[in-house]
Amino acid sequence: MAALICGSLAFDTIMTFEGRFAEQILPDQLHILNVSFLVPTLRRDFGGCAGNIAYSLHLLGGTPWPMAMLGSDGGGYLQCLQAQGIPTAHVGMAQDTYTAQAMIMTDRDNNQITAFHPGAMLQAHTLRITPHPDIALAIIAPDGREAMLEHAEQLAAADIPFVFDPGQGLPMFDGPELARFVEQASWVAVNDYEGKMLCERTGWSLADISRKVRGLIVTLGAQGCEVWVDGAKAHVPAVTPAQIVDPTGCGDAWRGALLYGLERGWPLERCAALGNRIGALKIAHRGPQNYTLDFTPG
Repeated sequence: MAALICGSLAFDTIMTFEGRFAEQILPDQLHILNVSFLVPTLRRDFGGCAGNIAYSLHLLGGTPWPMAMLGSDGGGYLQCLQAQGIPTAHVGMAQDTYTAQAMIMTDRDNNQITAFHPGAMLQAHTLRITPHPDIALAIIAPDGREAMLEHAEQLAAADIPFVFDPGQGLPMFDGPELARFVEQASWVAVNDYEGKMLCERTGWSLADISRKVRGLIVTLGAQGCEVWVDGAKAHVPAVTPAQIVDPTGCGDAWRGALLYGLERGWPLERCAALGNRIGALKIAHRGPQNYTLDFTPG
């Protein structure tokens, strides 16, 4: 059985600033901000939430079906997915625009500044979801606004259970729209900041949200994550990484592990524990799709 992954495919240009952003940006001078960062190292990777999640899930032994749009420059990314054995039947190519591009700068404390050009991602809503006997579940990850709204409606209409994990796309939606996502979803996953925003905009508490779905997960970075089921909260501790090299794609690695566990019917805490483990593995490697497993999934 497969997991349909609705999200972005993008090229990540990742730069490392050896200092601290806080030492270069003066809080009392933000109204005349004019800064330049020397970045001695730069790399370009395949990225985007759909690609990163698919990589993680495939690595664990699952079957990801990314649903995303590439631009006219995306041929190499398409070939990379196919070379890994990741199906690309649901990947479209828009010839009138570039593939989405993320320019990510990380400082010595792993703080990040990102500039994102959506490109072909804004046409992802043209990809349509219909019932398919091989789709066990799906995820709505950060994508174009129209695509996220329409794909959630299509998944609900097809009776395909899905995870709503809006990530950095959450601010695009108002309270009623977010409430509709929650009501359609089977699971919700957010980080701590996104969880607060979700609660603020919907008027629901985390406990309230957890009662409307099968489960809610709030990731807490180095503190692990909280798992909410029917109003009750449990803490799943973090896994200490071998080293901290690059946080880019850690959340997506975690999402892939979540899908792997959900497809196998695991309890949500067990899914979250695997997510914490693979997130710790990813952060020890540069780029979002350059790590390999050093353990066998349970």
